[in-house]
Amino acid sequence: MNALKQAKRTSLPLLTCLLALAFTTNASAQRIEASPAGKPEAGLKKPGAASFGGKLSEKLTITSPLDENPAIDTIIAVVNSPVITRSELNARINTVERQLQKQQIQIPPRKVFEKQVLERLILERAQLELAKENSMRIDGGTVDKTIARLAEQNGMSLQGFRNRLEQDGINFARFRLEIEDELLLARLREREVEARIQISESEIDNFIADQKGNAGEEEMLNLGQILLRLPENSSEADRERLRAKAEALLAELKAGADFKKMAASQSAASEALEGGAMGLKSTDKIPSLFLQSVASLKTDDLTMVRSANGFHILKVLERKRNSGKSDSQMVVQTRARHILMRPSETMSKTIAKQRLVDIRQNILDKKESFDEMARKFSVDTSAQKGGELGWLYQGDTVPAFEEAMGLLAPGEISPIVETQFGFHVIEVMDRKRDEVSPERQRSAVRQTLRERKSEEAFQDWLRQLRDRTYVEIRLDNRS
Repeated sequence: MNALKQAKRTSLPLLTCLLALAFTTNASAQRIEASPAGKPEAGLKKPGAASFGGKLSEKLTITSPLDENPAIDTIIAVVNSPVITRSELNARINTVERQLQKQQIQIPPRKVFEKQVLERLILERAQLELAKENSMRIDGGTVDKTIARLAEQNGMSLQGFRNRLEQDGINFARFRLEIEDELLLARLREREVEARIQISESEIDNFIADQKGNAGEEEMLNLGQILLRLPENSSEADRERLRAKAEALLAELKAGADFKKMAASQSAASEALEGGAMGLKSTDKIPSLFLQSVASLKTDDLTMVRSANGFHILKVLERKRNSGKSDSQMVVQTRARHILMRPSETMSKTIAKQRLVDIRQNILDKKESFDEMARKFSVDTSAQKGGELGWLYQGDTVPAFEEAMGLLAPGEISPIVETQFGFHVIEVMDRKRDEVSPERQRSAVRQTLRERKSEEAFQDWLRQLRDRTYVEIRLDNRS
């Protein structure tokens, strides 16, 4: 079980789009909260903390070096003050082309594809400029921890991970800067988008009532989307021209055109360069407008819908029904205990980790009990209870802790797990799935509705940001 929250994608496919970005993931650039004073430091988060970070939780597949040819470093576009150069555009095109090839998506004609990738670079640069204006930054420690986690998830030491990158021709310093940018974009989106989303109590009540009417079965849906974005202050003539273009694309698709290729070349949506697929998800996490539009459609059927952001061409890629109650009606709880060893001024990280390795081995060899070791050595406030944390809900702990805990069966003991609190050894004592309490259910529904609205709110914000950004494109003037 991978209990990491799925975060919305926040940026363009960088190297980290090979991590199935998308931060990232409710990829990751997860919001990590410090444990409240006096509470066990199993990486506990504040209840209800939402995350719009980039999902950085899946394994990295390194495919090729970046194109860094300085011989053709001409300016392609000006975005406010920053510029985008030919070498930057070429590097991104090469990265995205290999991403599409890996997914067996046909690459669009070069000129069309070039403009699509450039537009995404422009949006990315505009967001980074806004973050800079607001004095937002990612500290070096957060970047280091993210890269360390990527190395660990790929079964490598940090040095081994770095060596692998460099063997594949990827400059580590540049890779690190791209990770930093992606984390910054995730934080910016969280700040800008979250404030726009309002969930009323009546919406929660209506959602719960609808679920009761559909008890016993949950529908999963994977939609493909092509978004033709409408500028903020567009005229009626602009809207009609865009409608005509959308209708023409829809006709081509109905006549047999490749949807993935069309999405990669035409769509302004965040998943465009993955072929437009939004991913298989519960219908309660899909925008209501989309659900209403595809309610009567079968697999492979197409339709078009208008929103404030423009025109959406939707394709039903997959429908699936699961028996049992939905996630907002059921909850998985894990009873766990842990031993925490924290580095200090008198104990380096290496020594702290090695001590915990020795403690873990003694437990596995049955020389000492987990309870005894926790009471003797754990620096967490749970030590006096033998390390017991009680029953934990999904989302109660920080991602690294929860992911490691989620992989364990009852009675199993984890390898050494590192979080911002230190090093942990975790034992799962029991696990159960039960109906959620009314308070937890309302909290879960609120988060579900927030996720449902977040992509639309993000696209609306992006559209406004793009319209107020000064952009001078010199793509067609290159030599």
